[in-house]
Amino acid sequence: MKKWTIPGLVLFSAGVVMLVAGAPNLFAEEKGNNTGETKVQMNMPTPKEFKIERGMSKQSQACIECHKTETPGLFTDWAMSRHAAANINCLDCHQAQEFDPGVSKRHYKQYERSDTKWGTSEYRVPVQAAVTPKTCSRCHPDEVKQYAKSKHANTLEIIWKIDPWLNHGLNNATERTAGCFKCHGTVLATDKNGEIDPATWPNVGVGRLNFDGSLGSCSSCHTRHRFSVMDARKPEACGACHLGPDHPQMEIFKESKHGDIYDAFGSTYNWTSAPGSWTPGVDYRAPTCAGCHMSGSGSVIGTHDVTERLSWELQAPLTIRPQDFKPFPAHNNWEVERKKMQAVCTQCHGDPWVKAHYANLDAAVQNYNEIYFKPVKQVMDQLYAKKIIDETPMFNTKIQWDFYELWHHEGRRARMGTAMMAPDYAWWHGFYECKKKFQEIMEEAQSYLDGSRKPYRYPAMPGSGGDTTRPAQIFKDQKQGG
Repeated sequence: MKKWTIPGLVLFSAGVVMLVAGAPNLFAEEKGNNTGETKVQMNMPTPKEFKIERGMSKQSQACIECHKTETPGLFTDWAMSRHAAANINCLDCHQAQEFDPGVSKRHYKQYERSDTKWGTSEYRVPVQAAVTPKTCSRCHPDEVKQYAKSKHANTLEIIWKIDPWLNHGLNNATERTAGCFKCHGTVLATDKNGEIDPATWPNVGVGRLNFDGSLGSCSSCHTRHRFSVMDARKPEACGACHLGPDHPQMEIFKESKHGDIYDAFGSTYNWTSAPGSWTPGVDYRAPTCAGCHMSGSGSVIGTHDVTERLSWELQAPLTIRPQDFKPFPAHNNWEVERKKMQAVCTQCHGDPWVKAHYANLDAAVQNYNEIYFKPVKQVMDQLYAKKIIDETPMFNTKIQWDFYELWHHEGRRARMGTAMMAPDYAWWHGFYECKKKFQEIMEEAQSYLDGSRKPYRYPAMPGSGGDTTRPAQIFKDQKQGG
C-alpha cells in the first residue's frame, strides 16, 4: 500500500477541498416551498482568487491589495504573469527614490485615505509610472544590451536627423504627440506640479527617453502588466507601428504566405515556449515578424537588436547597406547578417529557394535605385540648383510632395513587398505607383526647366509651428534642427 507523506496528505486534502468547494455539483438538491418537491439546480464554481502566500513586504502587499480593488484589470494582468509566479511585485519595478524625477506626487494621496486599510502612512512608498529598460536590466541584462544597440531604441535620434516634419516645424505639438511620438517615443518630462507632463505621457514609444537616461520601453512589445512572450511573438505587436502607406509591414505580412499560414494555423502555435526555445517546425509552422528578425532559430541566436539580420536599408530614400546609413550606421557587416537571416530561412526552405529569393530582392533594389530614384533625384537637384524651387521649407510645391512620396511611400512598398514576399504590394502598391509618380514628376519638372510654367508655391503649412529644437539630452552638441 502507498504511504502518504505529510506534505502529500496536505496536497491531497487540499485537492479534495478544491473539488468539493470549487467544482460544479450538477446534482445539488433544493427543497421546494412547502410542496415536498425536490428541485435540481446547477451550482456555480467558486470564483478563482489570487492569494498572497509568499513572503513579501507589507508595502508590496498593500500595492497588490489596493490595485486589486482600484484597477482590477491591471491586477489581473499581473496576477496571470510570469512575474507574479516568480514573486516579482509592483514595487520591484515601480519603486523609486523620493528625489527621483517622475515620482508621482498624486500617488502619495493614496496613503491619506480613510476608506481603505491600505491608506495609511506605514505603507507609503515613492513610485513612478514609467518603468524603464534600466529597471528591466536587473533581470534581463542581455536583452537590454541588445536593444540599446538597435534602431528601435535610437529612433528619436534617427528621426530628428532625417525627418523634415520635425526639423522644419511642419507639424505642431498636438500632431506630434498624437502621432509621431506614440511610436517613436517622447522625451519624458515633468510639469510644474512635479507630475509627468501629459505632452510626454502616457507613452510606450520604442525610442522613449526615460528619466534615468535609458532609451525605450519594453512594454512597447511586451505589453504591461502581463509582459507576455506570446504578445511579443505575434505580428500584431509589430503591426501597432509598422503599418500604413509608408511602411506597411503588417499588411505585407498578411498578404504573404507566412501571414496566410499564421491566419490559418496561428491558433495551434505554441506561443508560450520559454524564451530562446521557440522552434520552427515544432512550435510554429510559419514565422511571424519576431520569428525572422529576433527569435533564435537553428544555429542563429535570438536577439533584441532588430538592426541585426538586415542586408539592405529598405526605408532609406536610396537603398544602401545598413552600415552606410548615416543617421545611424549599423556596427556589423551586412554579409554576416544576411547569412544569419538566410540560416533562419533554411529552417523551412531549401538553400536554392533562399538564394533565389535574395537574388530577386537584390534585383528589385537595383531596379528601384537606378530606374526610379536616381533619375528623379537628379532632376530635383537641377530644380534646386536653378532656384526654381526652394529646399526649405519642405513641401511648398507639389513636386516636392511627389518626390517625397516616391521614396517614402511607393518606393518603400515596392522594396518591402519584395523582401517579405507580398507581390501585390511589390507591384500595384509599389512599382506601379512608382511609375505613375515618376511620369508626373518628370512632366512637371520639364515644364519648370523649359520655362513654360512656374511652380505654384503653397501658402503656409496648416498645423505647422512645431518646435525645431532637438532634444538636448540626445543632441548635446547640436540643438537646432535643419
